Amino acid sequence: MFGALDTLFSTTGIKPKDIGILVVNCSLFNPTPSLSSMIVNKYKLRGNIKSFNLGGMGCSAGVITIDLAKDMLQVQRNTYAVVVSTENITQNWYFGNKKSMLIPNCLFRVGGSTVLLSNKSVDRSRAKYQLVHVVRTHRGSDDKAFRCVYQEQDDNGKTGVSLSKDLMAIAGGALKTNITTLGPLVLPISEQLLFFCTLIAKKLFKKSIKPYIPDFKLAFDHFCIHAGGRAVIDELEKNLQLSPTHVEASRMTLHRFGNTSSSSIWYELAYIEGKERVRKGHRVWQIAFGSGFKCNSAVWKALRTVKPVAHSPWLDCIDKYPVELVM
Repeated sequence: MFGALDTLFSTTGIKPKDIGILVVNCSLFNPTPSLSSMIVNKYKLRGNIKSFNLGGMGCSAGVITIDLAKDMLQVQRNTYAVVVSTENITQNWYFGNKKSMLIPNCLFRVGGSTVLLSNKSVDRSRAKYQLVHVVRTHRGSDDKAFRCVYQEQDDNGKTGVSLSKDLMAIAGGALKTNITTLGPLVLPISEQLLFFCTLIAKKLFKKSIKPYIPDFKLAFDHFCIHAGGRAVIDELEKNLQLSPTHVEASRMTLHRFGNTSSSSIWYELAYIEGKERVRKGHRVWQIAFGSGFKCNSAVWKALRTVKPVAHSPWLDCIDKYPVELVM
């Protein structure tokens, strides 16, 4: 966490005292004082900083913190916001034998990212992206969705996170709700018309008409799908009719870093940048799923052609990727 912040301050030239908003998220590790307080103390941030520490929000918290920072920047003028997304699994390792609770041990890894947001007009010339949309979906009112990713004790009193066998179905339902809201904001009119005409025909004629799946490739150039596991990536590739190239960043991130929880979408964006694929005007769609159950989307527009950076987590291995994966 501190290493990522040190890199952010050194590369941007921003002084810690210039930060007006700090948002930190870590799902499973919530010490006292909080992680946000540790950052304030280490970097001696100013006394009137608006700081927030989000816990237990799951793997989709990276988008939630961006949304919170965005809202704060709308009322706090001429300032900077720093968003820190991290996870610490060391103290939450499951030592039991229940299969549904052993899966997180295999997938999750420690990771972290920092993002600097600004509402200063002078920063537009050096900014890489502009935040265009954030759409959040919460299915917590449904009991199955609420318990599909659940921290509990097994029969022997060992604490761990249990993953339900209904997880993929619940994630699919949350995604459908999310893209129903996101679609009208980003899709071309032609795709919207096809979608609504199919919907109306199905209701009027009550026939088993297959729902039309909009072509989101017409709206986005790059996809950062949360690296929650191979099944998650496979399902979204199939349902959104994406090509292997579109999900390459997600698969390679899962291969190289594992599931780093809320920061995984930033490792994926760093991969795309490392491959020098982001051009001015390109749109990036970040999709994240988390306990609760939540599906959140963030849409970014590239303000310039993005070049690889010296502090990229992929710096020492980007030329070796993509690798062939055994399915």
